[in-house]
Amino acid sequence: MKFRTPSSPHFHGPATVTGVMLQVVYALIPGIITYIWLFGWGVITNLILATITALATEAVMLHLRGRPLAMYLSDGSALVTAILLGLAIPPLAPWWVLFVGTAFAIVFAKHLYGGLGFNPFNPAMVGYVMLLISFPREMTAWPAPISLREVSLDLSQSLAYVFGGNLPAGVRLDALSMATPLDDLRTQLGLGKAVEQITASPIFGMLGGTGWEWINIAFFAGGLWLIRKKIISWHVPAGMLGSLALISFLFFIIKPETHASPLFHLFSGGAILGAFFIATDPVSGSTTPRGRLYFGIGVGVLTYIIRSWGGYPDAVAFSVLLMNMGAPTIDYYTRPRVFGHGGKSDAG
Repeated sequence: MKFRTPSSPHFHGPATVTGVMLQVVYALIPGIITYIWLFGWGVITNLILATITALATEAVMLHLRGRPLAMYLSDGSALVTAILLGLAIPPLAPWWVLFVGTAFAIVFAKHLYGGLGFNPFNPAMVGYVMLLISFPREMTAWPAPISLREVSLDLSQSLAYVFGGNLPAGVRLDALSMATPLDDLRTQLGLGKAVEQITASPIFGMLGGTGWEWINIAFFAGGLWLIRKKIISWHVPAGMLGSLALISFLFFIIKPETHASPLFHLFSGGAILGAFFIATDPVSGSTTPRGRLYFGIGVGVLTYIIRSWGGYPDAVAFSVLLMNMGAPTIDYYTRPRVFGHGGKSDAG
């Protein structure tokens, strides 16, 4: 039978890069609002500084590479990188931290590989890891949630500290900052204390730390919305969160005095943000359905290993980058069988 095959041009699907990126931004909004509500003006400052730097650096690189500015600047990829990096950097971090990290992500992790679609590593996580290794003091100076601070800064005071390092008279930095729940747990375990004793502190809240649990719940809701809109598939979040929950549960039931509960690992730090918004990057992650599941499982297992025995309390960025290196191999061994290609029994 002869089939009628129309000639090109063919119809394009409704999805565009700009549309997908904007949907990701929309899904981040509940978490961003909750983050601002619980941690104050520093979050807004981070996001604005990172966005301005990302768009300016993107424009410079596009000009140097002879690419049209309007088309590439409007695709939303630089904006998403800026938002993810702005959320990962401590609020009230010095302005130059945002500038250096965001510019590094755009230049070295994106454009030097050829731009969007060619980067083997997640740009936001490359920028974050560079900052964490190069400037550990600035990257670990997290402010306390507003409910646990001795004093709070208004917008002008926050800007004065971010751009000049100046605090109001009589206010010390330790009145604003505190260790994150993951960092505090690691430190206290190193002093020989039991998990039950450590988590009795007010900073640990109900699930994953005061403030952090609500932020992660908001990001979780946004991630589910992305799955419902078919912007991302369920494979990577299910693989990452499932493996992180399973391995933490096994160690928790074996030795609960030295290992935190699965709920703590899921709702503290960047686990939820990483599962739905970072590890699901379609360029640097796996692309096959089974491959995405294995990719997510790998990120979850590595996150727990580094959190428990590595040098950094929140290991999502390192785990994603390590699995980025393995994504091509995962895709190679999980390729779907070509339609019409039989198994071994067809060879005879």
